[in-house]
Amino acid sequence: MISKPFLWVAFGLAAAGCATMPSDAERQAQAAAMLKASFKENGQAKLDRLDQDETQRACSALAGKPPSKELAETLEKANLATIQWPADGKLVGDWKNGERIAQEGRGKQFTDDPAGPVGGNCYACHQISKQEISYGTIGPSLQQFGKLRGYNDEIRKYAYGKIYNADAYSACSNMPRFGQHQILTEQQIKDLVALLMDPQSPVNQ
Repeated sequence: MISKPFLWVAFGLAAAGCATMPSDAERQAQAAAMLKASFKENGQAKLDRLDQDETQRACSALAGKPPSKELAETLEKANLATIQWPADGKLVGDWKNGERIAQEGRGKQFTDDPAGPVGGNCYACHQISKQEISYGTIGPSLQQFGKLRGYNDEIRKYAYGKIYNADAYSACSNMPRFGQHQILTEQQIKDLVALLMDPQSPVNQ
């Protein structure tokens, strides 16, 4: 039989241990500091890439779980407000350029020339053109994107916005925010929209 004094001592030690446990904010700060200490700046890859904005912090806190309906609506509304629509009102460019951008994976790695080509690397996550036999499956298939959804301004605007900032339409998306993070230019996004929406594009054949 365990004596009462022993139980009180054990309880006191446990309480003292709990009192010294770091808070969630302290643990997150410690983790961020460890990450920054582990990475070194190299070329265009600077340490500021480790800094999270409000959306990234909210999604990281979910640890892979989907956001609640309320959180998703809040994040999507905030990200929708970041989209800069083309001043000329044109959402569609050249699908041939769009195909090159979709194939191009260079641009933001430390080994890449900052003045060189920058691409979307779309095939890493999506099935796009039928002619391409190698593609990723993280994202949905985009084959016949415009043909299935309709060649209209509403879908063109959706495609542009989704590429610009995917979190505006699907909170905590795995898709990069190409426009908001200035990975792709306005014209490059237009060209990718053309790849998805032009009836002559191989995507819609």
